[in-house]
Amino acid sequence: MTDGTSPSTAVSALDRARRKAYWRLLPLLFICYVIAYVDRANVAIAKLTMTRDLPDFDNAVIGHGAGMFFIGYFLLEIPGTLIVEKWSARKWICRIMITWGIMAALTAFVHTPFQFYLVRFFLGLSEAGFFPGVIVYLTHWFPAGDRARALSCFLVATPVAQIISPKISNALLKFGTDETINGVIVHRPELFGLEGWQCVYIFWGIPAVLLGVAVFFLLKDRPRDAGWLTPEEREALHQELEREKNLHRRRRMTVLEALRHPKVLLLALAYFCIVTGSYGVEFFLPSILQQWYHLKLDTITWLVILPPMLALAGQIFVGWNSDRTKERRYHAVVPIALGALSLALAPLTQGHLFLTVACFMLAFLGFKAYMPAFWSLPNLFLTEAAAAGSIGLINSIGNLGGYLGPSVLGKVQTVTGSFVGGIYFLCVSMAVSAVIIFLLRLERDGRHQ
Repeated sequence: MTDGTSPSTAVSALDRARRKAYWRLLPLLFICYVIAYVDRANVAIAKLTMTRDLPDFDNAVIGHGAGMFFIGYFLLEIPGTLIVEKWSARKWICRIMITWGIMAALTAFVHTPFQFYLVRFFLGLSEAGFFPGVIVYLTHWFPAGDRARALSCFLVATPVAQIISPKISNALLKFGTDETINGVIVHRPELFGLEGWQCVYIFWGIPAVLLGVAVFFLLKDRPRDAGWLTPEEREALHQELEREKNLHRRRRMTVLEALRHPKVLLLALAYFCIVTGSYGVEFFLPSILQQWYHLKLDTITWLVILPPMLALAGQIFVGWNSDRTKERRYHAVVPIALGALSLALAPLTQGHLFLTVACFMLAFLGFKAYMPAFWSLPNLFLTEAAAAGSIGLINSIGNLGGYLGPSVLGKVQTVTGSFVGGIYFLCVSMAVSAVIIFLLRLERDGRHQ
């Protein structure tokens, strides 16, 4: 060591710094992502009563509006990611969360499809940069060997959000609705004059604003800024991160070179295809179960919790096993392929609720479990600003699938009266994603650059 610290002491300091980083950073980022995911996806539950009060909001309108989020998201994604790399993750994430919390709450006051499209667009514009920004932020704190595990701890927020939010949203939805209890129709009064679906949007918007303030005070941009690390720990972590960067500096790419890199573009296409499938199902799963089985709202919100439970376990396992084996590509391909197959089988199970739920559980496993390994792929052949820009590009292009999937599924259902054709479209999209990732050879590139 150049500062005279013995190797054994340095390793010990590095291990302490890594542990502290996990416990200081990941819980807060995890909670932030839970709220982010709820605020973009709670329309799936809110629509079950929202459409009763707003008769113009059919499945085509809901699908288009749900997807408009990703158009706004696309526009600021790359600039937002570069801001995290070049300026301050803490300040930028704070700004993101406060503005998206406000826009999420404003969804409660839409009355026309155009207003719905507009507020969803601005919600996406507000949240743009959060997800890839956090991925870049983690590269400022965690060495490559820890990164997939750290990512998996962050990414499990999405299935956790899908587990905890339906029953809370279900309770809120009951305000202002009629319910039959023991053969008697009971009207549940509005809350401050707000219908239940309005309460859902406002309730989940408030935590984003509060967490934005917490991020400003609690997050630290880089190890050198962390007062909770000792000088030895800061130096050990800094040197390890610099050592890894130097391994890639023989041929550094500029941001523009990275954005034109064929493998970056293929990863963006692969992500687009998987996101098309995942968001198509996630935004409409409650409606699919309602149409196929005519279930009560309470039953639906219990059933939609089951798929993300399996996805949560799969995501944790893939993150852990990908780090253990140092293999990324197959850890991404296998879950996606499994999800595509399960989604293809789902329409064949109509009439058998247990089998239908089982298929969607495996589909959700495919939607989520691949993510820790997938988001470790760009850093195998890119570093620093080039990696940041490429991650922003992959996420921004990929999330346009979040517009395509719900729009197609909603439109197909409106035109044909059935979700089946749309589900098969999503299945094919996922299969294309698996093939693209399978054909890439990123691990070899990472070793030789």
